[in-house]
Amino acid sequence: KLRHNIRTCKFVKYQEIRVQEMSSHVPVGGVPRSINVVLSGDLTRTVLPGDAITVTGVYTPYQLPWFLARANGTMQEMFIDAHNVTKHKNGYNEQDQDAQTTLRKVGEAWEKGNLYENCAKSIAPEIFGHLDVKKALLLVLIGAFKKTMQDGMKIRGDIHCLMMGDPGVAKSQLLKQVVNIAPRSVYTTGKGSSGVGLTASVVRDPMTSEVSLEGGALVLADMGICCIDEFDKMEEGDRTAIHEVMEQQSVSIAKAGITTTLNTRTTVLAAANPLYGRYNPYKSPVENIDLPAALLSRFDLLFLLLDTVDNDKDRMLAIHVCKVHSNYDRQEKKVVDEKVAGDEPAATEDADVLNLGFKAFDANFMRSYIRKAKTYEPLIDDQLQKSIVDAYVSMRDDEKRGDIDSRKSYTTPRTLLAILRLSQAHARARFSEKVEQQDFDEAMRLLKASKESVELSAPAKRGVNPLDLVYDIISDLTRRDSVQAADGWVDMGHVVSMAGHKALSREMVVEAIENWESLSVLCQNPERTMVRFIVPPA
Repeated sequence: KLRHNIRTCKFVKYQEIRVQEMSSHVPVGGVPRSINVVLSGDLTRTVLPGDAITVTGVYTPYQLPWFLARANGTMQEMFIDAHNVTKHKNGYNEQDQDAQTTLRKVGEAWEKGNLYENCAKSIAPEIFGHLDVKKALLLVLIGAFKKTMQDGMKIRGDIHCLMMGDPGVAKSQLLKQVVNIAPRSVYTTGKGSSGVGLTASVVRDPMTSEVSLEGGALVLADMGICCIDEFDKMEEGDRTAIHEVMEQQSVSIAKAGITTTLNTRTTVLAAANPLYGRYNPYKSPVENIDLPAALLSRFDLLFLLLDTVDNDKDRMLAIHVCKVHSNYDRQEKKVVDEKVAGDEPAATEDADVLNLGFKAFDANFMRSYIRKAKTYEPLIDDQLQKSIVDAYVSMRDDEKRGDIDSRKSYTTPRTLLAILRLSQAHARARFSEKVEQQDFDEAMRLLKASKESVELSAPAKRGVNPLDLVYDIISDLTRRDSVQAADGWVDMGHVVSMAGHKALSREMVVEAIENWESLSVLCQNPERTMVRFIVPPA
């Protein structure tokens, strides 16, 4: 009889995982099958839920005790004893074999300049236009860094983004492209996911009949991106599950004797249609969006993509789509064939079929670029704080003064955090250790551009005179204590910066001030760097 001698046994690490078939490999009309895989030794803890992997191993039956084997007869329960596991996409923190080569390529592209623009254009190059949306998606992929205070309070660094627009503006395709680029990503749709499917469900193990937790889509996408399509079609009860995830970055559960908090440090990227299927320009944006204010304020960027009729743009779009369907594939293949091992791709004239002006970067390059960008932790420059505070105050003030019908979003203190996060992400995209004025300007421009298509489609709105806007800005600034202490003189750069948030260029501001000067309302100093009212407004 063999005796088990525990003292001389050696304990090894052991892990069981369940591997499901990739959706692209599922046979026609079938459902994905899954199998248990046993990892031991150094292979344990190398993969995380949600990873795409290739497993090499031995297909063997479980060794069952004699009484179970007798009951089962000739039926065998099989598993794979894994010898090697290869990941399809490497995470941002992991170095793969080609990491050095790709990082060198990133360095070369960085030296050529314009890397932020080019990387944005490389997200779905087949989709025409939408450059601002692509820039926003690049910043979503890069994100800002998470801050943990000394008392344990956490401030999220993820940038959540909602794209809302008419049918046929390529929202779902953009989401799919982001899923392709991000190493950890989950794609779900509104109707196909319940609140439990998004957060976590309690399941009973069939073998041991123990109660255990199974993570849902948001838990699987921890430290990654969760794309939710058809966001407006979700049930109201299921949508509330996302509220906690988006701000606190955790899911709290108290079910069936299990009370716990799961980490969901996830970026939520959602796409939705407006309330009436298409955007109705005669209703206010808030009525069209029709999502609760508590949820809207959690999204840092809300893009309204409208299908406006514009002759030139439509013509360019049609030409672009025809190009994609004609020789695009063939040219791409030709370029791949012409590549020689270790060489650069063939002449860029062949590669650039879509008139991008450069060869679009592939997903591996994008992942390396984002990995490098994520290593920076830019902090806000002291000189920039005043501009950010002024921009936020003026946004709040505009909303208060504007009528309720034209309201496009609710400006809350979360908007201020969103501006800071976008500025930090843009600084990371430039590989910079400091947030500078250009980062802040780009963040403000994106916030402005996200609502731009609404203004284009609005039925002939009452025209706003730039003269009045400049007058309002200067009168607002004159009321401030710091300006009154300086005898009412307002810094010209400050006025230009504030006017920039209202889509006025420097030339327009200068022209407006000269007009007011000719009417003896304003006067400037000899250097033309300061401006003040001749008679202060009431």
